[in-house]
Amino acid sequence: MKHKLQMLTFLATLLFVGVVSATGQTMQPQAGPPMPPQRPFGGDPIRQLNLTPEQREQIRVLREANREERATVNQRVRETNRALEEVLDSDSPDESVVEQRLREAAAAQAAAMRMRIMNEVKIRRVLTPEQRVLLRGMRKQAQEARGERRLENLEQRQKRREDRSLRLRERRKITGPLFRRPAAPRRPTP
Repeated sequence: MKHKLQMLTFLATLLFVGVVSATGQTMQPQAGPPMPPQRPFGGDPIRQLNLTPEQREQIRVLREANREERATVNQRVRETNRALEEVLDSDSPDESVVEQRLREAAAAQAAAMRMRIMNEVKIRRVLTPEQRVLLRGMRKQAQEARGERRLENLEQRQKRREDRSLRLRERRKITGPLFRRPAAPRRPTP
């Protein structure tokens, strides 16, 4: 669920940045089906989706219509998170107050998620079927890239642990063990 929320937020941000940067530029609509992405994930999604000026305008209008609601919902999320942090930072937090703050924070985050998803649905309605296919491909690339980064980070952490362990073993060889076990008493030989 968290992963989907992050992905939707990322897509909405990319679309917003692309629309804002493209509103000052005029582009001629191209005939024919949209071109497949030329660059790997991380390129300009607006260009990759080959949005027409009409689609750009529709998306801009959708975003403008939700601007005030988005600001209100985001402010509520920040305030509820701050209130929760204040309760947790107290010397002896009251569990009932913590539960209440948790419910408030969860409700605010649910409202933010609902707003983002509903906006995503409206934006998808503006896209052609070919553009939605491209969008799914872009999302899949983003998901794979995140998986690869996670794997690389995991491998790097494992390598650092192994290096640290090796250095400790080498140091112990030089200095000897920190604590020596007492020698076991020898049994007399019969």
